[in-house]
Order: sequence, then structure tokens, then C-alpha cells
Amino acid sequence: MTTTAPDLQLELTGMTCASCANRIERSLNKVEGIQATVNYATEKATVRAVEGGPLDGAPLDVDALIAAVEKAGYGAAIVAPPSASTVAVTGPDAAPQPADELAPLRQRLIISAALTLPVLVLSMIPALQFTNWQWLALTLASPVAVWGAWPFHRAALRGARHLTATMDTLISVGVTAAYLWSLYALFFGEAGMPGMTMTLQLLGRPEEGAHEIYLEVAAAVTVFILLGRYLEARAKRSSREALDALLTLAARDAAVLRDGVEVRVPVSALQPNDRFVVRPGETIATDGVVVEGTSSVDASLLTGESVPVDVELDSRVVGGTINVGGRIVVEASRVGADTELARMARLVEEAQTGKAEVQRLADRVSGVFVPIVFVLSLLTLVGWLLIDGSIEVAFTAAVATLIIACPCALGLATPTALLVGTGRGSRLGILIRGPQVLESTRRIDTIVLDKTGTVTTGHLAVTAAEAVGPVTLERMLALAAAAEHGSEHPLARAIVDHARETGIVALPAAEEFRAHAGAGVTAVVEGHALAIGRASWLRDEWSVDVAGTPAAELVARHEAQGATAVVVAIDGAVAGVIALADTLKPSSSLAIERLRSLGLDPVLLTGDNEGAAAAVAAQLGIDEVYAAVTPAGKLAVIRELQAAGHVVAMVGDGVNDAAALAAADLGIAMGGGTDAAMAASDLTVVSGDLLVVVDAIRLARRTLRTIIGNLFWAFGYNVAAIPVAMMGLLNPLLAGLAMAFSSVFVVTNSLRLRSFRPAAR
Repeated sequence: MTTTAPDLQLELTGMTCASCANRIERSLNKVEGIQATVNYATEKATVRAVEGGPLDGAPLDVDALIAAVEKAGYGAAIVAPPSASTVAVTGPDAAPQPADELAPLRQRLIISAALTLPVLVLSMIPALQFTNWQWLALTLASPVAVWGAWPFHRAALRGARHLTATMDTLISVGVTAAYLWSLYALFFGEAGMPGMTMTLQLLGRPEEGAHEIYLEVAAAVTVFILLGRYLEARAKRSSREALDALLTLAARDAAVLRDGVEVRVPVSALQPNDRFVVRPGETIATDGVVVEGTSSVDASLLTGESVPVDVELDSRVVGGTINVGGRIVVEASRVGADTELARMARLVEEAQTGKAEVQRLADRVSGVFVPIVFVLSLLTLVGWLLIDGSIEVAFTAAVATLIIACPCALGLATPTALLVGTGRGSRLGILIRGPQVLESTRRIDTIVLDKTGTVTTGHLAVTAAEAVGPVTLERMLALAAAAEHGSEHPLARAIVDHARETGIVALPAAEEFRAHAGAGVTAVVEGHALAIGRASWLRDEWSVDVAGTPAAELVARHEAQGATAVVVAIDGAVAGVIALADTLKPSSSLAIERLRSLGLDPVLLTGDNEGAAAAVAAQLGIDEVYAAVTPAGKLAVIRELQAAGHVVAMVGDGVNDAAALAAADLGIAMGGGTDAAMAASDLTVVSGDLLVVVDAIRLARRTLRTIIGNLFWAFGYNVAAIPVAMMGLLNPLLAGLAMAFSSVFVVTNSLRLRSFRPAAR
């Protein structure tokens, strides 16, 4: 079996700790021409051909990859990429739900805990230790040490067969040593004698010797670590909910029009150019364009925006959003794995399966950690025997060292934070391409903003309208809008919209309409000849000279402010001037303030003229402006800033921004933009709101801080705890509890990212 997918994913089975993930990764990377990354938290391997290697551009041999995983002692299966047609169906027609994957672990934990509690109580409270109580303790503890700890024993045996040691090996050896010591003390020492008593203690006592048993250690350590694994598994499942939530947004079926008749078909059967009906309350089945009707669409689950968006003829709609207004007919443009929803799911999953550089360091440490711990444990045993001569003290310290040192928290530090952080981002309409992006957000000091579509709406609007002749402003606007009504030009649409916004609802009919490309329009309205366009065109073509009139001063003033000024001539005389400009997004000014509060210097970059750029920069309070810049020039500006020592983020939305986005240290694409821009970016803001860019940087930085905090705790815990255990100052029972707590702390700390809130608007 082969596949030409650039990135192949394998679902892994049998992993129990981060050492397992490292082992599988090493095994996969031994396959020639392959680069593999294994994520313990998602239990998946991402495999790609090495660029320029023997398999670059060639199909990947899935069977060889699975064989490499199996050679390491684990299982693997190929994973289908996320698709918008992958939905969670509920209701009477729903497919059977998969069995609870946590049930076996939960059952093992509950039974082991029930058997361990009496052993702990008996071992800790001498008043309850009746004659021969130790034999009851053995009866209760044996199933826990053997069956309860079997997952650790099994993993240790698997590693032994392949001459490797994992974190499970540490646990298995520690539990087994405590259990076998207890058997020796009971059957061959004096611990099995009637009347034997013991208490919980932090330090071993040499005089006790073979009187001591460690059944409570074997049982309790097993329960503590099973509890840690269970909480970890629950956290991993809940942190994957964001990706599941994305996929469950998709509709189950669609009402496709076939020869004018509605036919219900599964979403997976939709084809491009199919037309389907969406009624109020229904989910839009796939990406498309509205071809009939008007409505409002709730995209809150996809973009994080709470206000429904109005859609009309030719409006673009996205699959997974909900129609909350009227009936519309949509023509499908993208289906299946090509939809916006499926693309978002892929981006989220890619981000969750990657590794940050700081995690690669942790992986290298944990890869050699287990053998080092065994050496330290052996040295502890020998050292105490030489110093103290008490095998009981030596044994206690050696077992505590084995158990306390288990570096499970190291393996969880980055993946759990990534899972939760990227998942939370997807719910807010923020897509993080990978963990390396997090490190970029910490370093950036300059943010370059494209003007059109990023800080402005990208749509022309009338900013001023003034009458200069005997015709009133309202009359001038009504006649101009009537003349422009027949044009599809953005300038014409803006003038018509402005007239309606000022209360002019009924427009007079226009006759003899003509559009003059790049210049203006002419028409006859209510017997009046109208010419609307650039002043130079009116002078050259219609002998209407604006120079020397009040209109000339208005045109010059508006153009100096970056607006486009059109002159309205009625019956050969100048009647007024209408200024139009791209308007600022409502949130842009506040977003610039907040970007500055994050320590970023804003720079405005645009292909527009200097007047338009200066006007927008003045409104936003941006000092550094680059105007009239070509796409190649935008790339040059990014490189110039980087050469000056700045770490640069670039925010853009168009094809002309793609090269600059790719060259920037951090590329941020606005969701309303082009596929080329999104493909070149590191972060995508689905809603296109500049304030969400601020939230994206905040979330990425907070996720990175959480990862660093997790790793600091995991490293610090091991560095501090191992010497304490080696000095014999720690009971193995408490060591097991502390080790389990370390993993639970890391997972719980990561889950705090779910509380991340967007900044107040």
C-alpha cells in the first residue's frame, strides 16, 4: 500500500508514556527518506518525505512505516484526514457510539483502589493491626501489584524484548521490587510472625531489617499512578473536544435541487455547482455562493463572532454556519476535504501533532533519562549498603529513586498545552499552524499591517457629498444614484447605498445609460443629462470644466486626504462632488492600541497612493508608512525591517501579500482573504477582525508560557526529588504519590488555557 499524501498520519496503539513515543519516533526515522514526529498526547505519528531525499515526491510505503512501528513493539494504522463530511450524528438515526475508551482503565483503578485502601489503613495504624494482619494485607495487595500494575509490567516486558527501558520500566521494577521484598520478608524473614506491627515512616530504620514489608508501597504506588494515567487520559480526551466540535459543525445532509425538485442527499454526495436549499435554522451543508434569497448567517461557532452576518445574492457562505433568517439557495463551490471547515480541522490537527523546539530538548532528555535513573538507583542501593549496611534502608532509597524519577510529566508538558491552546483558538476563530509559531510570537517586536481588507473594510463608502450649484444636495444625490444604479462598479454601488442610507428610497428611472470604462457614467434621468466621473474626463469628453469652480477646491481637498472624488454634472453644469474612500474597520483603532500594549510597533504597508495611506495612518496613529508598494516591494520591506534587527509579524489578506507573509517571522492571514495568503501564513484569523489578531498573539504567548511552566515544573521536580530519594529521606509510598501528582499538575495547568477569554471589545 502506498500514498502520495505530503503528510501521512498514523494512529498508534500501545503507547503508555513519553518514552514510548520517543522509541516509535526513532524507529520511524530509521526508514530511509522519512521524517517522523510522534505526539504522545494525540497518540499519532506525522510522517513526511525528507525534502530532497530519495522519497521526495514519491509515494510513501505505508506498510513499511507500520512495520517500523510494529518492530518497536507497538501498533499503527493509517488515519483518514479530517473532512467536513465527518460528522457526529445524533438522534434516532445515529450510528452506535464507540465504547468508552476510559472504561477499562477506570475499572482497573476502582478495583485496585478498593483493595489498596484496607492495606494502607492496616499498614499505617498499629492499633488496627490484629494478629496475622499481614497475611490479609498480602491477599489484598497481590491482585493490585500483579493485575492492577499489569499495564506497566506488560510495557516493561515489551521494552525488555527490544532491549529498551521506558518510564513504565521504572514503575514496574519499583512495584515488583517492593512486592518481592515483602514476599521475602513474609516467608523467609520475621515479618510473617504473629504479632508483627509496623507504621508509616519517611526514613528506613536499620534495626527493623527483615521485619518490614512494602505491600502498601506496591499497592498504593500502583493506584496513584493508575489515577494519574486516568486523569491524564480524561484531560487528553477533553482537550481533543475542540477538533471534534469543529467536525460536528457540519450538516448531515442537504436538500439538493434536481430539475426544480428538492432531493435529500448526504453531504458526502454533494458536487461542485450543485444547488441546495437552506431553510431558517438549518446548517449550511458546504461552502458556496448564494444564488437566491436573502438571510442572516450565524457563524459564531466557526469565527467566534456573535453577530449574524447578512447575506444576499452573490454572498459567499461557509459550510457549518447556521442560517438564522430567510430561505436561501446556495450553489456549492467546495465540497468534502476542500471546504473551509475541513481546512480548519486540518490546520488544528497539524498544530496539535507538531513539536516546539523546547519540547525536542525535553524529548532528548527523557530519551536518556530512564537508563540514568536505573544507574542512580543502583548507585543508591550500593551506596547505602556501603555506608549504613542496612539492606532495608538501601532498598527503600533505591525503590523511592526509581519511582520518584519517572519523567511522565516531561512527555506531557508540551502536547497537552498545545492540544488545549490550539483547541481554544479554533473556538475563537484563531488557527495556529504549528508549535513553532508559539515561539515566534514571543520574539516579534514589529507588526506590519496591510491596509486594504486588514485595517480597512476593503469596501468603498461615501465619506462626503456636497452640492455646489443651484441643485440641492438631496436632489443631486437622487439623480446621481439613479444614473449609477445601472452600473456594477464599486463606486456606483457605494453612491447608490449612500443615497438609500440618507433616506432616498425610490430612485427615478434612468434612460440611455452608458458606462465609460475607467472614467465614469452618463445617463438621462427625468429629462436631465447627467455625467458623473473624474474631473479630467468631464473636461475632455463633455466640455465641463471644473477648474475655477468651488468643485475644484473640493476635489483637491478630498484627494489630498486619500479619497476618490467624482464630479456630478447636470445638463452641462457642475452640480456637486462626491468623495469615496475605503473605510476603517470599527475595531482597527482599538486593535492598534492593544498591539502597542503587547510591545509591538505597528507599520502600515499598502499598494495605495501616499494620500490614502497617510489618511489611514493619521486616523490610526501609525507613524511608519510604506505607500504605493508592489507585491515584490512588500517582500523587500519585510526583509529591510529584518535586516535592521527587527523580528517582524505581517498581517495581510490578499494574493499580493502572500510573499511577504511567507517571509515574515510570523505571518498572520485574515480569514476573509485569499487562499494564497492563508497558505503562506502561520496564524489565520477566521473572522477578519484585527482585534482577533491581538487575541491570537495573546493566546499563542500564553500557550508558550504554559509549556515553559510545565517543563520547568517537570524538570525542577525531578532535579529536586531524585537527590531527596537517594538520601533515603523519602518513603516510596510518598514518592509514588508525588510522581502521580507531577503528571496531574502538568495536565491541569494546561487545561487552564480553556479559560482564555478574548479582550473586551
